[in-house]
Amino acid sequence: MAESKIPLIAIVGPTASGKTSLAVGVCKAVGGEAVSCDSMQIYKGMDIATAKPTEEEMQGIPHHLIGFAEPDEIFSVAKYCESAKKIIEDIHSRGKKAVLVGGTGLYYSSLVDNIEFLPEETDFEYREQLRKKAETDGAGSLLAELAAIDPEAASRLHPNNLGRIIRALEIYRTTGKTITEQNELSRLSGSDLETVPICLDARDRQYLYDRINKRVDIMMENGLVEEARMFFENPLGRTAKQAIGYKELNPYFEGKKSLEECIENLKMQTRRYAKRQLTWFRRDERMNFIYIDDYRCPEDMLAATLEIIERKRKA
Repeated sequence: MAESKIPLIAIVGPTASGKTSLAVGVCKAVGGEAVSCDSMQIYKGMDIATAKPTEEEMQGIPHHLIGFAEPDEIFSVAKYCESAKKIIEDIHSRGKKAVLVGGTGLYYSSLVDNIEFLPEETDFEYREQLRKKAETDGAGSLLAELAAIDPEAASRLHPNNLGRIIRALEIYRTTGKTITEQNELSRLSGSDLETVPICLDARDRQYLYDRINKRVDIMMENGLVEEARMFFENPLGRTAKQAIGYKELNPYFEGKKSLEECIENLKMQTRRYAKRQLTWFRRDERMNFIYIDDYRCPEDMLAATLEIIERKRKA
């Protein structure tokens, strides 16, 4: 690794793949501290739905960028990258290793590729116009509009991610450049991080889906309904209400569907989200993959991960 760059180990991948456990093991082995790369774990109170690591799961390893923002706070990608860079620099200055862990692909790519963000220019009138169009024609109509000018960005976004779709259209309107064009230009400046990226995956998709279904069942046992109800009844938590685990339970609170129906939908939506996460990370040709169903025990998977890290360090 280049001496001028800060080394970073990244453990990314889909929900329920075991990222937290592996990252803690890596931190113990290399003298590291964990830095969250999750767009929802940053919020206070959103513990069960976002599978925020417990004190027991952290095993004494410091975890940064977890549970510090208010649920009604809009926390941009640019803000995340600024915060994460400062923390990674601080960890490095203390002779420790930073271990990035999470599944938010946009946060990950923007951080490790040093994407430079434009000033937060807003066109409130245009933004409101887009929101009204989404209400009448559906978010898919806006995604189709984005696909016409920036197919690459559109392919990475889901219709449910209305905020990012609107922001992408707004940036094009105010700057004349697409997000994809701006990202390509900013990558030319290079990154201050020398990243060893490791993605958890599964050869058998059903193996991962079974883990996801089991995780949802555990969330229900741990009080997900009560946590979701709190945000459903709180008018300030618009951002929180969009998190997977909350919005799927809204029909139950509204008396429109049974709890069982909502739980099944939550499992399905979480599986779909995992598929989108994997699609994002698989596009990165630099990624090193660890297949979780190849290993009989966590110790073997940790050993394989450390072997990749050591090999990349020597290279």
